[in-house]
Amino acid sequence: MKILCVADETDSLVYSPSSKRLFGDCDFVISAGDLPLRYYDFIMTIMGKQLYYVYGNHNLEQFKENVLKVQTPATNDFNSPLTSHYSGELIDGKCIYDKKRDLIIMGLGGSMLYNYGLSQYSEKQMKWRINKLVPRLLYNKQKYGRYVDILVTHAPVLGMGDGVDVCHRGFECFKTFIDKYKPKYLLHGHVHLFDENENRFYKYGETTIINVYKSFVLDDTSLGRQNG
Repeated sequence: MKILCVADETDSLVYSPSSKRLFGDCDFVISAGDLPLRYYDFIMTIMGKQLYYVYGNHNLEQFKENVLKVQTPATNDFNSPLTSHYSGELIDGKCIYDKKRDLIIMGLGGSMLYNYGLSQYSEKQMKWRINKLVPRLLYNKQKYGRYVDILVTHAPVLGMGDGVDVCHRGFECFKTFIDKYKPKYLLHGHVHLFDENENRFYKYGETTIINVYKSFVLDDTSLGRQNG
């Protein structure tokens, strides 16, 4: 299975008419946040692929409607469906089963709390977000034999490719999550890689952690259902 992963900055190779030729063999797309929604719409339109995304701490279009479930003047109706005008499936704060590909994907967007803006969380708040999904994780284990295959975050794991400033510090609770639920992959962004030789990969227990800054193709023939 091949997954095109994007985060943080648009990639000229992805954001081009050639993207279908270059990435057309990818099964679907995952975004780890901080990208404009129109970018996702372009990718889905040109490539014709499913896209899952979480929010980062920037480019928070429709965050209040889609994550906080807050009424806006444009909606003016609490009963209106909270759907994006753009393509892609939001998995921020959710755990979904992709039946077509036999994949369990969970999303936890946002960064460490640093100036009380939207999509920022303290360590305690991120733990609370995880705990809300525990019943679904237990259901997955009973029904599918595993808790989760891919955890998509925006922030990194504490001490594994994170930054020294508060904004770019990783979450300690992601380690606890990996210890207990053992996803095969944790995909994140947030920490920009300006040198192509910088390390994207970390290993923690049975989980491979990858910084998917800009774009990265995850190629793993043992993952999910091939040619789903």
